[in-house]
Formats: sequence, structure tokens, C-alpha cells
Amino acid sequence: MRGNPVPRVAAIHDMSGFGRTSLTVAIPTLSAMGVQVCPLPTAILSTHTVEYTDFTLLDLTDEMVRILDHWERLGLTFDAVYSGFMACTAQMDHVARCIGQCLAPGGIAVIDPVLGDNGILDQTMTPEMVRRMRWLIERADVITPNFTEAAFLLGEPCRKNTDVATLRNWLERLAAIGPRCVVITSVPLHPSNRLADNGTDRRLSVVAYDSQARRFWRVDAPLLPAHYPGTGDAFASVLTGSLLQGDCLPIAVDRAAQFASLCIQATFGYSMPSREGVLLERVLPTLRTPYTSTYRLLEDEDMPHD
Repeated sequence: MRGNPVPRVAAIHDMSGFGRTSLTVAIPTLSAMGVQVCPLPTAILSTHTVEYTDFTLLDLTDEMVRILDHWERLGLTFDAVYSGFMACTAQMDHVARCIGQCLAPGGIAVIDPVLGDNGILDQTMTPEMVRRMRWLIERADVITPNFTEAAFLLGEPCRKNTDVATLRNWLERLAAIGPRCVVITSVPLHPSNRLADNGTDRRLSVVAYDSQARRFWRVDAPLLPAHYPGTGDAFASVLTGSLLQGDCLPIAVDRAAQFASLCIQATFGYSMPSREGVLLERVLPTLRTPYTSTYRLLEDEDMPHD
């Protein structure tokens, strides 16, 4: 047998000692999907950066160079390069180097442009980080910004709602930067043009665009009154694993959205601080079970107007 029987991913993320985010989510999630995860850490933190203010952060920019030097001497290649949190702008050069030198022919570069959420930049991010992230995503095959990050990447205001024309415009403009596939998570949409009187049909949606096929996709999930750090990492990890298993974009998006939603639902019933993240361990076994697809084409009548 020739080649690696197990898909191999270079995962370029931080490692937080407490709080389920980044590598502590990506490694078990991708491993459960039958993918070998090879970490290239960007930083080591005592906790993640959401709702914590006194965390420690060790920037590993210099060590990233040494790791990449060694990997290149070994001739290592990866079926995917998958990046997330960056501690500084220089690290984006190293992600680009890993994509250029270590990505196997036919492999995929997945960039989760971690910048912020809920309409604001993360406390470690700056306008310069946003500018350099625009440069980095030129090298991606797939990007997975949340709604806030998509707005920052495009220099647009982060609105409370959107319409189909605006959203399609955002997807196409992000794809024009470089990536073939754009996936935007946490999009504040509803399943019809009118909310139910009691508001019980509120949803968050994931929308995706394949620029080669010129198709737009949508997946909805129930909107619970909770926010957990790391759900974006769970989403992007399942998306990456699904694409490596040969799934098409809408199926990969669907699987990722359903898993992230399940993580939230499995955690919501417990009285635990949201900043600790989702109870990932409770739902990892579901990645090995059959799933029912819910994706659909993104149509004009799907979205409300302001």
C-alpha cells in the first residue's frame, strides 16, 4: 500500500490549558473522524481569551519557524493545512509557508480567520491583524469566518440582520479574495421573512458559497440563549474532516453545523460557566454515526429584509 492510510492535517492553532477551544477541540474532533492531527502551536495560553482577562500567553512565533524547518527537512506533507488563532501578524507568514511548502498535491488549505465575535474584535486582535488576515485568506481553499469576522474582513458594519442580496455579495467578495469556498457561520437569519409572534422560530444559520460551482447553500440551527467559546473550532474541525473524507461542500457544512449545534444542546442543560466551552466529550461518539442531511439552496425567499 502506497501513501498514508490515514489523512494527515497540520493544525496551526493555539493550545489553551483550560477551556475547550482550538487544539483541545481540533485534536479530539479530527481524531474521532479518523484524521491524524499534527499540531503546529501558535501560542500556549493558561485559558482562552473569551471572558478571561488575566490569562497568560506564550507567543511561539520563533518555535513555529524551527518546527517548519524540521518538517521540511523530513519532507513531510499534509492532506490539509488548517489554521485558527494567530498570536501576531508574523505567524500568518508561517501559515502561508506551511501551505506553500508542506501541503500535498490535491490537499486543502482551510483557514478559520479567528478575529472576534458578537460584533467586536477579540481582545488580542488589532486592525493590523485584520489587514494581514485578508492577505492570508488569499492562500486558502476554504475559509470559515463567523458573521462578525466576515464583516471585519470586508470592512462592513456588523448588522443585526441581513438580506439575501447583501449576504450573497459578502460571499462573492470574500471568494474574490482567493478562497474557492466561503462558509460564514452564526449568520442571524430566520427561516421565513416574518418571525413568529412568540419568537420561537429564531435560528442561526450557516451559509456557504462554492465559487467554481457558483452555488449558495444554507443550513439552519436552533438559536439557544447561550454562547460557548470553541463551537467555531468544533465546526471548522468537522468541516475539515468531512472534506478529507470526500464529502461535498454542502454535506461537509451540514455535518459541521449539526455537530456544533449538538455540542451546544448537550451543554445548555447544565449549570456551568459558558466560558468553559461545550461538553465536547459527550458528543464526540456521534461523529461515527449516520446523519440526516438538512442543507438546502440559499434562495431569495429564505431571508428577511431589514
